[in-house]
Amino acid sequence: MSFTGKRDAANIRFDVVSLGEPMYEFSQISGKKREYLQGFGGDTMNCAVAAARQGARVAYLSRIGDDEFGRQFLELFEREGIDASSVHIDENAHTAVYFVSHTTHGHKFSYLRKHSAASLLSQDDLPEDSLRSTRYFYSSGISQAISSSASDAVFAAIDIARSAGGQVVFDANVRPALWSAGQARKIISKTIPRTTYFLLSLEDAEILTGSQDPDTIFDWCETASANITVLKLGAQGAIVSSGRVRKAVGGCVVQAVDATGAGDCFAGALMERLSKGDDLHVAMRYANAAAALTCTGFGAVDPLPYPKDVFDLTENPDVQPSTAGPG
Repeated sequence: MSFTGKRDAANIRFDVVSLGEPMYEFSQISGKKREYLQGFGGDTMNCAVAAARQGARVAYLSRIGDDEFGRQFLELFEREGIDASSVHIDENAHTAVYFVSHTTHGHKFSYLRKHSAASLLSQDDLPEDSLRSTRYFYSSGISQAISSSASDAVFAAIDIARSAGGQVVFDANVRPALWSAGQARKIISKTIPRTTYFLLSLEDAEILTGSQDPDTIFDWCETASANITVLKLGAQGAIVSSGRVRKAVGGCVVQAVDATGAGDCFAGALMERLSKGDDLHVAMRYANAAAALTCTGFGAVDPLPYPKDVFDLTENPDVQPSTAGPG
């Protein structure tokens, strides 16, 4: 499925407008207890970079602190070709930070995000012109969970984009550290009917529905008035449900070392391919490959792949492409 809004193509400035919380990243170097690789993260920000690297026209909406971390984000957006004209600089709040530690049970996250600039995001920060001129608007449960004003901003942005004919892609990204399961279900259930594509992982689904059974999960989503639901299964690929039609799309095998940002990359790559006019299932296969490649390096942003490597993996699934740079 591709964009079906009635606007003239000349009036569409962006393929993707993403709203949320950028976070400066310190990712533990494998085997090094006190050594960290500096980088960038935040689910909606990762998605924006992933979409831009695939070739989409992207704008990012957020707030950052007037600090070194915030300045580095602005440099990142410029390098990646992301429109950051609506990223507000807050002189009185800090850019959010998080640490990734690698344990025998997987990666563990520690956050310094309370009272961050992004948590102060509100409806007053929304650029209506950008939201009215995008094919896809993207946000997540994390963006809603960081504060009530940010949650209101997500709902307002969705309404603006939809009113102009845009489509909405929303990723549940439930984080129990940010809100209770009951609050997550309440807010996300209100969001689902406003979306074109509702994305969630098995972990998200278990919190929202109490089950990891795909049929039970899709039934819950349909009861919540979901239009199209995509259940992300990691290395096993994804399943898409539209009404009673459900179809699995296989994943890709790679030498994974860190899954940070893989789901965000999936969303960004999916929207870019839909913007190009790909059928949904074709776009999902591409997004699965892009997400898999993200797992072959450490950190959220550095391993995000470029089209050449993604196409190489989709065409030659037994070959391990490099992720050194754009093709």
